[in-house]
Amino acid sequence: MIQKPKTDPIVDGIHAVRCEISDRFGGDVRAIAADANARMLASGCLIWEPTGNHPMQPSGEVGRVEVDDQPSPPADR
Repeated sequence: MIQKPKTDPIVDGIHAVRCEISDRFGGDVRAIAADANARMLASGCLIWEPTGNHPMQPSGEVGRVEVDDQPSPPADR
């Protein structure tokens, strides 16, 4: 007998709200983030403040990452 997965009403509610927000902005993640930021600033209650946590290589850039202290491949020895 196969059992149906149990549903959690809280998780279902979160998914419903996420769908409503996504629909309101046509699925545009940047628009969703901009709206959330504007609401945060308008409330005067900062929820998150970035502190210089930058990626090693920003997305969209293609390049080789150099790593020090690594042995060379066998063909180069």
